[in-house]
Amino acid sequence: MKFIHFQPIANSIIYSLLGIVILLVGYFIIEKLTPENTWKEVVEKNNVAVAIVLAGFIIGISMIISAAIHG
Repeated sequence: MKFIHFQPIANSIIYSLLGIVILLVGYFIIEKLTPENTWKEVVEKNNVAVAIVLAGFIIGISMIISAAIHG
């Protein structure tokens, strides 16, 4: 019977949570640096251009975080 090693599972959970926290911190920094409320622009005013920029930002930061975590 093979035993399940919980160390890789715990590492994955910790790194995932760390990546999400870093991504949220990055989003809030961008939110403070921009003159308009980006979430309000996307949701209430249906500004597609801001949504595309935010999507690009989130994908870019996610790729950087992933590369930093995986080495």
